[in-house]
Amino acid sequence: MKATVIATFFGVFLTCTYTAKEATKKTKKAKLYVPQIDCDVKAGKIINPEFIAKCPPGCQDVKYRVYGTDIYASFSSVCSAAIHSGVIDNTGGKILVQKVAGHSGYRGSFSNGVRSLSLPRWRESFLVSEGKPRKGVTYPSTLEYSSSKSTAVKSGDTARKEYQTTPVPTPATQMPTTTPTPTTTTTDPSTTVPLPNTTPAAARTTAAPAKNRPGLHRVRDMGSSSVHPAYASVVAAAARQIQAAQGRGQNTAFRGTSTSASIRNILRHNTGAQRQEPAATFQRAASSPVHLAMEIDSWKPGLSLFDTGFSSKEELNTKPLESISQGNQNCKVDLSFLMDGSWSIGKRRFQLQKRFLGNVAQALGIGSAGPLMGIIQYGDDPSTEFNLKTYANSKDLKNAIEKIQQKGGLSNVGKALSFVNKNFFMDANGNRGGAPNVVVVIVDGWPTDRVEEASRLARESGINIFFVTVEAAAQSEKQNVIEPNFVDKAVCRTNGFYSLNVPSWFSLHKVVQPLVKRVCDTDRLACSKTCLNAADIGFVIDGSSSVGTGNFRTVLQFVANISKEFEISDTDTRIGAVQYTYEQRLEFSFDKYSTKQDVLNAIKRISYWSGGTSTGAAISYASEQLFSKSKPNKRKIMILITDGRSYDDVSLPAMAAHQNGVIAYSIGVAWAAPDELEAIASEPAKEHSFFVDEFDNLYRYVNQLIQNICTEFNSQPRN
Repeated sequence: MKATVIATFFGVFLTCTYTAKEATKKTKKAKLYVPQIDCDVKAGKIINPEFIAKCPPGCQDVKYRVYGTDIYASFSSVCSAAIHSGVIDNTGGKILVQKVAGHSGYRGSFSNGVRSLSLPRWRESFLVSEGKPRKGVTYPSTLEYSSSKSTAVKSGDTARKEYQTTPVPTPATQMPTTTPTPTTTTTDPSTTVPLPNTTPAAARTTAAPAKNRPGLHRVRDMGSSSVHPAYASVVAAAARQIQAAQGRGQNTAFRGTSTSASIRNILRHNTGAQRQEPAATFQRAASSPVHLAMEIDSWKPGLSLFDTGFSSKEELNTKPLESISQGNQNCKVDLSFLMDGSWSIGKRRFQLQKRFLGNVAQALGIGSAGPLMGIIQYGDDPSTEFNLKTYANSKDLKNAIEKIQQKGGLSNVGKALSFVNKNFFMDANGNRGGAPNVVVVIVDGWPTDRVEEASRLARESGINIFFVTVEAAAQSEKQNVIEPNFVDKAVCRTNGFYSLNVPSWFSLHKVVQPLVKRVCDTDRLACSKTCLNAADIGFVIDGSSSVGTGNFRTVLQFVANISKEFEISDTDTRIGAVQYTYEQRLEFSFDKYSTKQDVLNAIKRISYWSGGTSTGAAISYASEQLFSKSKPNKRKIMILITDGRSYDDVSLPAMAAHQNGVIAYSIGVAWAAPDELEAIASEPAKEHSFFVDEFDNLYRYVNQLIQNICTEFNSQPRN
């Protein structure tokens, strides 16, 4: 009998073991579904910071633009960049894409049949590698786009369409999502704020440190590689009890560092100046148990703190948009406020600052079709309170501002501007692309670091910078200011439009309406203009008999290739064209076409004229018919293409054009006269004139021409 019982038990044990092994095999063999993307999909349109995707055949085409070499600007075609880098060929295939921080310059090159273009600067980049999953990372089967786009996920011969709601790539092994777990990030200590620890010691789990990758910072893997379901449920139940205890306010710590309320005078770093706190002070609000519980529940294992210095608090606190307003459609701007959280401001002034921001939010009329507003608080280091897409109406935004708590520290404005330039205006944070990027810096007195270089880089990225300085340094305090005239060095124009000086925090409310009026005046936001969206470009095309029909089509392709690189619209770059022989003909004016496709179609329809070569008369004609009707806030750029010596004088017409603000580039082919090319070109002539021996080599100067236009734009005086 005993033997029978033992045999039976042993048989049951073997059966259970076999079943468990089979289940494990099935689990291990779970297939990774790889989403397919089209050739024209740009990296910046995909929110996921790391993903694997499948490219279709046929992406090796000039219409899919690529910017950079090895590291690519995020508005490049993902698949075309993969071909350029040699990861795949024109037959397509799987690729791994990793987003990294923006770069100050991208070098164009020709590789694997794809010609990439140069670019002075862009706010986000990406790397492409072989489409193999990295160990410990789970990749999404659907991609999340910045719009409501969906992508088909293919499995064999079956395709199913899903909305893009998959989170960012996560470590493969995780504790249950209801378990509060502390997060540890590998970040640059010079730009990172310590994460708030809201988890009791009993719930903490020690994790092995993640491998540090340049430009990519990942949350460390949580939990063991294998957790028994029964144990997991016990852990989850215990975690819920812990959360309930935290909800009742038992031994919880929330946001910021505790400081004594009796400290009234805070000494600025490396200065002898103090800011006297008024006698009446505000007590710090107690941590909200409900808010705390929400913060813990919203944490998702594996959340990537992608860019160096990006505070985790925004990721933890991101809330769904409960009510969406259209907003003030006459003020479509993407706006970031840098609020001063330094100790020098004091608690009472900090409350006045929050009230001011709430009133600004109310006056702006926040909404999806109008202005969107996010807030970054700075002290020693900056941190995002909430981004552009966190709140979509003024009421919710105003309520959220009231809950912001002072973080303390110095007044490191320069570090905050660098942070916003690298991290804030991204598609994943709600940046809309077509709206001007505006930063308003509120500073108590003066910064404790330098702002000039950080401001310059931000302006070159197309960010409009406003300064609101409150209680500026008195005459006796000016020796303590690290960077004299810091406002003039930071803003785009020193004409007073971009700066407001308020004598007292108690009069800050008086500048709400003036500030709102300025940030909504999009016609005057000159700093939102970049080399790609701020010009009226007029092509002056030689249609003489020596060119010939075939070569004329090559010239038109050259004109189209240049035009493709610019952002074309009524408010961005506009394109016009003149063809000339002995006579001149306006092919289309600046206000004729307002989309890129319409411009390219118009270029294609230009018919070859044939005749003599009167280049001087053509320059005068273009000045009268094109550039005299250019908008005041546009840079006037003339690109003239000719293949021979002119029958008339070019020097005087070119000089007149230069004096009227026209920046002239001359491109000569074959028999063009070098002395005339130099006379036509703006100074320095070597950077504005080019020569090729035959028409088929014109394409070689597309990259160089655009690079020179952008370099000149970024180096122009600010005043």
